[in-house]
Amino acid sequence: MIRALDTLQNNFDLLIQRQANLASNIANANTPGYMEQNLFQSTLREVRLHNYQGGKYINSFNDAGGFTFGNELSGSRLNTNKGAMKTTGLQTDFAIPTAGFFNVQMPNGQTAYTRNGNFRLNDQNQLVTQDGYAVLGQNGQPIVGTDNPPFKITNFANISQLANLGNTYYTSPTPGTPVTTQVQAGMLEQSNVQIADQMTSMIQISREYEANQRALSMNNATLDKAVNRLGAL
Repeated sequence: MIRALDTLQNNFDLLIQRQANLASNIANANTPGYMEQNLFQSTLREVRLHNYQGGKYINSFNDAGGFTFGNELSGSRLNTNKGAMKTTGLQTDFAIPTAGFFNVQMPNGQTAYTRNGNFRLNDQNQLVTQDGYAVLGQNGQPIVGTDNPPFKITNFANISQLANLGNTYYTSPTPGTPVTTQVQAGMLEQSNVQIADQMTSMIQISREYEANQRALSMNNATLDKAVNRLGAL
């Protein structure tokens, strides 16, 4: 019964993480260049259970079979489908019509990647993200605002494995490949989050939460009998 509480707690922790991921996707449904992130869970390894209630005198080893104590998060994957293109008419908005990412220099000097082309000009007339991070050109240096900025565009063999830094910035454990593409000015790529899909997943999580609540209530009732009733005998 105590182990059941541990299993249920693990289930609730998983549901909380899945709910937080859904909330992040929904919150960024209107964020340019945002890629939906999906979490995956897998079943824990089965373990063997036993007791010593076998044999004629109920004191021999008895194999009670296998049991799996819940699930665990096994990883995450980005939805790499491209979002719809939206015309803004702003000279500092850019969209990549093909595969690839803009290169951005983070405050620590690390290069991050994004498909969010909602840029602005800083005091040095350089293109920067809305967070103020420099957008890099083909020479690896910050781009100065011009009519046809020479963006450095990088693509990756397995986009879904990019690490999410938040705010549409991503990093990769392996180097990407520079690509040549005609970046479209005055346009932005929209988020690829499908609200209907997110709401369906939210309903599913809600039902799983209710099922675990019922199981917790039943377990509490069993513990109550064991402690308050059987203990009084």
